[in-house]
Formats: sequence, C-alpha cells, structure tokens
Amino acid sequence: MADLGGEFDATKVDPNQGFDAIPAGDYRACIVASEVKPTKANDGRFLKLTIQILDGQFQNRKLFENLNLWNKSEEAVKIAQGTLSAIARAVNVLQVRDSSSLHNKPFTISVRVKADANGNKENCVGSYKPAQVAAPAAFTQAEPQRAFAGQQAPWGGPA
Repeated sequence: MADLGGEFDATKVDPNQGFDAIPAGDYRACIVASEVKPTKANDGRFLKLTIQILDGQFQNRKLFENLNLWNKSEEAVKIAQGTLSAIARAVNVLQVRDSSSLHNKPFTISVRVKADANGNKENCVGSYKPAQVAAPAAFTQAEPQRAFAGQQAPWGGPA
C-alpha cells in the first residue's frame, strides 16, 4: 500500500491515451538509462536499456532493448553480445565495463514495426549504427573551408 499524500481525483486529470508505434525508419537516439534485472523465471539476468529518440517528430520517445547477457541459453547470450557489440561500436566505446559508459552518446537506430501476440503494433530496434552527422546547408565551393576553420575534424585532425 502507498500513501498518495492526500486524495487523488481522477476527474481532474486527463487519462493517458498510450502510444502508437512510431513508423519504421532510422532515428538519432541515445541510451539514457540501463539496469540489470532478473529474468521472469529468475534463472538468469538481462541488461535493460532505455533508448530515447533525440530529435524530429518523435523526439523524447523511448524504446527498450533487453540483452540476455546472463542466460542458460547460449544462443540468447550470443545474440545479446552481438547487439551489445553493435551498440559499443556505434558509440565508439569498445571496452565496456559499466553500461553507464554507453549513456548519452548519440547513435542511429533502425526501428522496425512488428505485431505482438494480440496483433497490436510495437517497435523494436533492428540495428545500431554510428550517429549520422547532418551536413550543413549547401555551400559554395569556397565555403566549406571557412565554415570549419579552426574546428577539429570528426576524425581528430584539423579541418
């Protein structure tokens, strides 16, 4: 039981309507939270990732990825490790000791839409790729050098 600190009156608050699945496609996103949780059967653990879309029409929407890193099924572990490898490479953190090292680092996700057991549409992440850097508006031929003068190039050298 939880004390709500007074009476809650549902007639004074509009109910949430839920969320429809977002359209399939590529979205810029990042991991905003992660935690290790036990499996339903309590015979293993998984890493639950909360992924947030960073911009566009679906900015701030969240998707979730569960990675069965500690599971009696070797196949489940292999799939989870492959997904974690894709995420680590997408954010350029190749040695992951703590999942928080993956937080708040932009990457690109390919979102798919699938039907659940009841026929309702839901999202899943199909792949993880490095973040796509948006190109500036059209330049004349001389403008690229001026636009990036004094800035470090994405690969670490001078622009």
